[in-house]
Amino acid sequence: MSTGRMHPGMHPIDEDLVLRLIAGQFPQWAGMPVERIPSGGTVNAMYKLGDDMVVRLPLVKGGADDVSRERTWLPRLARCLPTPIPEVLGAGRPAEGYPWPWSVYLWLTGENPQEGALSAPVPLGEDLAAFVAAMRSVTLPGAPRAHRGGPVARLDAETRAAIEELRGIPQEGVDCDAAAAVWDEALRAPGWGGPPVWLHADLMPGNLLVDGGRLTSVIDFGCLGVGDPACDLFPAWNLLPADAREAFREALGVDDATWTRGRGRTLSQALIALPYYRETNPAMALNARHVIRTVLDEALGTVAQW
Repeated sequence: MSTGRMHPGMHPIDEDLVLRLIAGQFPQWAGMPVERIPSGGTVNAMYKLGDDMVVRLPLVKGGADDVSRERTWLPRLARCLPTPIPEVLGAGRPAEGYPWPWSVYLWLTGENPQEGALSAPVPLGEDLAAFVAAMRSVTLPGAPRAHRGGPVARLDAETRAAIEELRGIPQEGVDCDAAAAVWDEALRAPGWGGPPVWLHADLMPGNLLVDGGRLTSVIDFGCLGVGDPACDLFPAWNLLPADAREAFREALGVDDATWTRGRGRTLSQALIALPYYRETNPAMALNARHVIRTVLDEALGTVAQW
């Protein structure tokens, strides 16, 4: 769960605001109980509405574009995927002093998986591979560019700045030289030479729901679009242990260059997230530390020469 203010420009959101927005725009749901859902999310606040709905509201202006992206693409993608994804039930408008669009979704059951505490890691890895493969096979026209879908080199300046920032936080214990070596390897890896593929582009544990250890839903498609398939390899390092990571890779048939780019992208996100969220979002910081340890453990001693 988040603590403090994660970002500048965050709009205050509470249960009273949600109740007023619902009453003003969806009177059929007025009076239903509203309860804040603890979440490690960084862009949206979520409130359960009644027994089977959830209200999702951007915390910052940058999240407003995600709302329209989901409204446009979720209904189309749902027909193409083997895993349930959010269903928009209501399209909320700015009101009551709240400045951005927001949405009501059908409630999806399940719990967020926790790295290091998976009850069925290999089957979960195979489930995730099936979802990623299905996304890649989508052929819907007019796709936007995914938020993280471009060349790895576009992340270079921000990644190196994060490494230097972590050098100044010795209590985190990050081997910054090793992290830089793994990042350099990702930059040397051949880029994606095929057509851009459909991506979720934000496969963090907080965007997955599991039951009995198996994947039941994938949520938060605000970063969706097309791009480098390496962008959807994040669960290999942010969630799965070594045997499940290998099952995930094998099921997807990932080549060495794509695996290296995926590992570098996942590391980059963690390196940037750790100094940014370490004081405001314990869940994000915890997962970032897990990713850094996992990537360095896997990569050290196996740096490829491209």
